[in-house]
Amino acid sequence: MKITSNGIIDGIIQDKYGKRGELNTLGMPTYSLPISIHDAPEGTKSFALVIDDKDAFPVSGGFVWVHWVAANICRTEILENESQTASDFVQGVNSWLSMQGGQHPAESCSYYGGMAPPDAPHIYDIHVYALDTILDLKNGFYMNEMYRQMKGHILDEAVLSGEYAN
Repeated sequence: MKITSNGIIDGIIQDKYGKRGELNTLGMPTYSLPISIHDAPEGTKSFALVIDDKDAFPVSGGFVWVHWVAANICRTEILENESQTASDFVQGVNSWLSMQGGQHPAESCSYYGGMAPPDAPHIYDIHVYALDTILDLKNGFYMNEMYRQMKGHILDEAVLSGEYAN
């Protein structure tokens, strides 16, 4: 399986998908990356998605920043900014919910919360999991709930990385 995004050019995440793009009233970037999934394994019933920033560990108070968590994606293409409009998959809370993110309400953090590195360029990993099931999750779920339900159901995983400058 492979994933691609035309929002990442030569390894660089384009400005509009982070803090130099559209911000909501809370100051959170919300214009989501487009993602395409290729060569999914036979038996795939759904996909799960996580976008995280491991470079955030030193500046976040000691944790990886989660930018987007989604599950029960039953298609191979997510259009740009579709996090705001899609109703055919569920989305979990991102790290903007945290103390470091401003403790925004869960309903304001249950979609894509884009890149905003405060100290240096960061590398962001887009993980897509091909699953042999549909997960029992509702909008606003926590990432750990998704990982627990995925256990034993992952057919394949692909990762795409991109850098976003501070």
